[in-house]
Formats: sequence, structure tokens, C-alpha cells
Amino acid sequence: MAIALSGDAKIYYEVHGAGPAVLFIHGSGGHHAAWWQQVAALSPDHTVITIDLRGFGNSRWESDHDARNFPGDIIAVLDAIATGGGPPRAVLVGQSIGAAAALRAALNRPERASGVILAHSLGGLRHEELTALVKADRAVAEQLPVLDRLLTPEFRASRPDLAFLFRQMGTFNTAKMQDLRNLNSDGPTVEELAAAPFPVMLLAGEKDAVLSPATVRRAGELLPGARVEVVTGAPHSMYWETPELFNDAVARFLKDVATA
Repeated sequence: MAIALSGDAKIYYEVHGAGPAVLFIHGSGGHHAAWWQQVAALSPDHTVITIDLRGFGNSRWESDHDARNFPGDIIAVLDAIATGGGPPRAVLVGQSIGAAAALRAALNRPERASGVILAHSLGGLRHEELTALVKADRAVAEQLPVLDRLLTPEFRASRPDLAFLFRQMGTFNTAKMQDLRNLNSDGPTVEELAAAPFPVMLLAGEKDAVLSPATVRRAGELLPGARVEVVTGAPHSMYWETPELFNDAVARFLKDVATA
């Protein structure tokens, strides 16, 4: 068990494999174990780091669940790994609510970030048009049951075992979605992100019921330096339901970052 101190919080993390580093930051129902399909696929050629933000998994936290603490949790883990002789930098992959934390951590400490992947999220990007588009997407999503937003009905019917495990993941967390405050506060402007010294990818699913591909593509138009990948047939929880597609997209970005 590895622990990094982030203020008065003890942040749990794991390190698997060796090579260029990638750190996965989970969404609201996840924790470090949510990435089991990514660790298996990427650790033969990469240092794969998984983390429990405070209030999730093994990072127990009973105080206020303020998302403004999450970037510091990520930085604490990156610093602990680098200080211990591990990779000094990593590509940060943020899933859903983990994307805003990943992006702010990278902007606060760019020497620790070799790149950022915003998966199914714009990472709290501050822009009037994008904010309106995200709000409209959210209004449509909120008309659906929660599980319908995250996994397709076809997957739940064909793999009831994995759908059940997906639901069980959140039972290990003290933080619940309704408890989280300031999820998209302190997001960067388009100009700030465009000037960032690391590459960015916007990774989206064609069947994402939470954030539409059209919104992601519009963000890509406003950030011409960012890569945009919209994966055919993939839902909001692409990493879980269609892991091969998710892993391939991440691996391509990691390869390009490593050879840049």
C-alpha cells in the first residue's frame, strides 16, 4: 500500500509496470480499482499509476467533499513517485469528474505533466459558449436514470456481471456525487489551456449520454492545438464498457507524447 500526504489527507495510490508514466484519475463512482482493464493492457510498456482521490476507495475522508482539493491530491502522488525515484512526469487521464482535477493539477505543476487526456469531460473549461453547451447536454442527461447515462442498455443486457460490478464500485466510497462541491470551479480559460506547455486530447464517445460529441468537437475547434477523438459506439464509461477502444486511444496518445 502506497500513501502520499496531501495536506491532512492520506491519498492511496498504486504503481504498476515500467516505462513512460500514465496516471488515471477516476470519476464519481470509481476509485483505483476501476482501471483494472487499463492496468492490464498498458502496464507491460508503461508505468501505470492509479489513485484514490480523497473520499474514494482507500483514501478515507469524512470532512467536506470539496473538489478543489483533488488537484492537490494528484500532485501529492506525482511528487511522491518522483521523489522515490520513479518517473518525474506522467500523462494525466481524467475520467468525467476526474478530468477537471487532472487538468488543474497539470496547469498548476506543468513540470509533472507530459500531457492530459480529458475523457468525457471538458475539464471545467471556462468559456461562455461551451458552458452553455455542457449545461444543455446535462439537462438532457438528467432526464435519464443514472445508469442509462453511464452504460448502454445493450451492454447491461449482454454483460450483467460487469454491469453489476460497475454499480458495486461506488459502494467503497465515502464521497457521493451529491456530496461533491465545486466540481468545475477554478477551470482554465480557453486561452490559458491553449498556452499550456503540454499536449491535450479530448476523448469522447459517440454514444455518450452526458457530454455530446458535438460539444466536444466545438471545444476542439476553439482549441486548435488539442487532439479530438470521438470513438464510434462508445458510451460515457468507455473505459469500462469498451476498454479496447479506450485503451487504444490512450496508447496512441502516449506513443505520440513519448516520441515528441
